[in-house]
Amino acid sequence: MDLLASLYADKPVVIFSKSNCCISHSVKALIRSFGANMNVIEVDNMANGQQIERALIQLGCRPTVPAVFIGQQLIGGADELIRLNVQNELAQLLLRAGAIFIWST
Repeated sequence: MDLLASLYADKPVVIFSKSNCCISHSVKALIRSFGANMNVIEVDNMANGQQIERALIQLGCRPTVPAVFIGQQLIGGADELIRLNVQNELAQLLLRAGAIFIWST
């Protein structure tokens, strides 16, 4: 788990993704639509990508990507992120994490 923690520590939003995953692309687009500052980790382009995916599975991420961390907390994948957005809770999470600084509904 330390491997993952080192990748999302001190960052407001971290998305573990695969460069060819359309769901990951959609999640990144949703976060970007808020103007959020985010770090994207494309596990398929990393030498230790399989190790990262195993660590995500241990956290309960199935499928492993996209996996979204906001404010150093695992939010989940696309379903959880979309649910938060529909319930108008995503913007508040991003604000609290410091990923965005102003939001008006």
